[in-house]
Order: sequence, then C-alpha cells, then structure tokens
Amino acid sequence: MTPEIRTLADAEAIAHVAAGEFCRRCAAAVAEGGRFTAVLSGGSTPRLLFRELACEPARSLPWETIHIFWGDERTVPPDHPDSNFRTAWDELLSHVAVPAANIHRLHGEDLDPAAAAAGYEADLRAFFDLGPGQLPRFDLVFLGMGGDGHTASLFPGSGALIEPTHLAVAPWVDSLSVRRLTLTSRVFNAAACVVFLVAGGDKAAALRRVLEGPRHPLDLPSQGIVPPDGDLVWLVDQAAARLLSPRAVPAR
Repeated sequence: MTPEIRTLADAEAIAHVAAGEFCRRCAAAVAEGGRFTAVLSGGSTPRLLFRELACEPARSLPWETIHIFWGDERTVPPDHPDSNFRTAWDELLSHVAVPAANIHRLHGEDLDPAAAAAGYEADLRAFFDLGPGQLPRFDLVFLGMGGDGHTASLFPGSGALIEPTHLAVAPWVDSLSVRRLTLTSRVFNAAACVVFLVAGGDKAAALRRVLEGPRHPLDLPSQGIVPPDGDLVWLVDQAAARLLSPRAVPAR
C-alpha cells in the first residue's frame, strides 16, 4: 500500500495531529465495537502527544472503553526514568479516567525478559480471544523511528524481524548491549492503522532511505511495517522531511 505522508512544522504540530487521529479512531471504534485498542510508543514526540491527550477535549474521551498497550519496553522497572510505561503514566494515564484493568503494560522489570515477552503474548491472546495462528488487530498503533531506521525495539539485523510465530519477543540489541521487549512486525502489520511519529533533522537520512530507497526491511526495520489491510500514516516534521522528494505534502 502507499503510505500517507504528512509534513508538519515541528514535533508539537505532529503531537496535535496525532492526538486528533487518536480521538477520531477512538470514536469510530467505540461506535462500531464498543472499545478502542491503542498501542503507545516511547520517545520525546510521544511525550508531547500524551500531554495533548491529557488535556481537553481528549481528556473527556470515554476512557472506560479505551485499552492501552505498548509496542515495546526497556528492561527496567515501571518507575524507572527510561520506562516507556512511566512516560505514558506521568504524562497521560495518571491524568485521565482510564481503569487500571485497561492498562496492559509490558513487565520490563521481570528478571527473565523471555518470560515477560511470553506473558505479554499470553495476555494478548486472551484479550483478543485469538486462536492458533491468529494475530491481534489493534485499532491504532503509534510508532517512532530511530536514526538507524529501527522502530519499537526492532533493530537492524535482529532475528525478531523474521519471527514467524510469536507476538512478543525479547531480542538482544547488539548496538546497545541490552535486551528489550517488543511486539513483532507481524503484530504491527495486522493493525487497522499504524501512525509513525518522526521529528528532528537527525532522522532525515534514515527517513529518506525508508520511504524512498530500495526495500531492505532487515536493514531498515521501519520499512517492514506496511499493514496489508490497514492504514499507514507518517507524520513527520519539516526537519525530518528535508531530504524527501516533494510528494510529502503539508497536512490539511
């Protein structure tokens, strides 16, 4: 599918448009099925998004129908400054009326990351009532992109990129010398909508390679996120988009 690429002024503008997408997708999902499932990411731009969602009018969303998940997590406790959960909690979840039972976090503090990944997979299978071989279909997934083209904790060359069966894994990241928890590409590609949030000039070269270069998803994991039965939206700021061809147009 052809992605929608929307160029905005800066990270604050990205966060504002992303919050609007969250609200719109939430309303549609709740009207159709009675609940909304969203996957959050870490990073500085999502932090701005969370602040937008913690304010009106988004703060008045039907949070009792909203279920929050994470695309990846660092192997740290939930109160650690590096925790993706903590960022979302501090900036958003502690400010809205979302039931505790609707917050589905990855347990990065588990001393056995593989067990934590398996536990999250079990939670997903139970929540979505998945049969053998089935994938969860999230209503909305937010992802970021690193300067090396990675997304979530799917890094270049990782075996997690070709994981054929599991929904969540705990890959070793050579470049960081750490283990991470992450959903797999197959899960992201099963979503109804994936929205990438990319800001900063340090992402410009990677963004051009991902969107306009030859396809090498094992080297550029973000390139491998192309939902075959869903929407793909890239919200990028002008600094990140500076090397793109003119096909990236301003948001309406």
